[in-house]
Amino acid sequence: MQRVLEKLGMDSKMALGYLGVILFMMGDGLEQGWLSSYLTDNGFSIQQAALLFSVYGVAVAVASWFSGVLAEILGTKKAMILGIALFLIGTIAFLTIGLPSMNLWIVIPTYSLRGLGYPLFAYSFLVWLTYYTPGNKLGTAVGWFWFSFAAGLNVLGAYYSSFILPVLGEIHTLWSAVIFTGVGALITIITNKNDSSSRKTFETRQEMVKYLLKGITIAFEKPKIGLGGIVRTINTTGAYGFVVFMPAYMMEVGFTRTEWLQIYGALWTSNIFFNLVFGIVGDKLGWRNTVMWFGGVGCAIFTAAFYYVPAFLGTNYIFITITACCFGACLAAYAPLSALIPSLAGNNKGAAMSVLNLGAGLSTFLGPAIVGAFIGSLGTLGVIWIYTILYLLSAFLMKFIQLPKKEEENPSADFTDLKDTVGSSN
Repeated sequence: MQRVLEKLGMDSKMALGYLGVILFMMGDGLEQGWLSSYLTDNGFSIQQAALLFSVYGVAVAVASWFSGVLAEILGTKKAMILGIALFLIGTIAFLTIGLPSMNLWIVIPTYSLRGLGYPLFAYSFLVWLTYYTPGNKLGTAVGWFWFSFAAGLNVLGAYYSSFILPVLGEIHTLWSAVIFTGVGALITIITNKNDSSSRKTFETRQEMVKYLLKGITIAFEKPKIGLGGIVRTINTTGAYGFVVFMPAYMMEVGFTRTEWLQIYGALWTSNIFFNLVFGIVGDKLGWRNTVMWFGGVGCAIFTAAFYYVPAFLGTNYIFITITACCFGACLAAYAPLSALIPSLAGNNKGAAMSVLNLGAGLSTFLGPAIVGAFIGSLGTLGVIWIYTILYLLSAFLMKFIQLPKKEEENPSADFTDLKDTVGSSN
């Protein structure tokens, strides 16, 4: 078994951690494909649903930014425990107070509290991974992470919901999330028995605060890292915007909600496998080129196709599913950013990961915010073209993000030096 895992680019400890991430993210994301339509069916407008998801995105962005540096200040295990605690508190509040009221100003804070949890859990695990993994295998390792992340959040959650919603209904389906997140968190936290390699020590509280702020200041000290944060924000902006307006558009052109959930699941099924493919491709052909061409340009093409395929072909389930799979594959081509950007950060990889995590969180705000701001005036086509242009912009920005020549030749050296430094300081 160990030999098989080694061929897949991991060991048994990493494999258990990935399994925990899958289960946790499955519980976190099982409502993504249908919560918007449920809210609009029960009195919310599309703009109100967009506002809810945008504020939720702000909460995710804040937690995402803190996750990298908190993982180094508290240790990754304590940061993950904090994440699961916030998720469970938020879920209970959302289901017992928020949804029963169907009052926007009660639903927003309770759902947003829930959004603080998963970034602290998942991205703290990712920080641990960047310290634990040799540099020459890091692209593959982060590919497996995003495979696990997307498999749970967007694939298994969507397919589980498509089968269980008719049986349990919306509220009980949401309650079942507690089971998946609890089991997943338990596996991952038990796996991470010793996280001292990622934990920094500070002599004074002022030093700790200064390092906490490093998660922002490093973007200005090293502009390439800041550009990487912008590219990461664009990466999933379209995907998070789709969940707000695409269900309504797909049903408008003739698809059922079940068909849309299956299309949405196919998108992320493709994504999880191509996270592995592009992790390996990035290690072979270059992290920057993979993100630029397969990610930015590819996503631009297939974002536009999401509108034009049903516009010209109608309710052609096969062609729209192929389009969704191609879009999901191109989203995965951004995965090497998680190897490239920390490699530019020297001994501040947690701070660099915070910039990337902040970008990931901001995308959950920006995607729905674009829908709320422009769906009324520009319609579906206008929103689609905004996302398309953003993806082309991300491809352009990648021209300016590259490793120094010697690090391109030996990216593992930087990680080896870092581990030696951190290990000696503890």
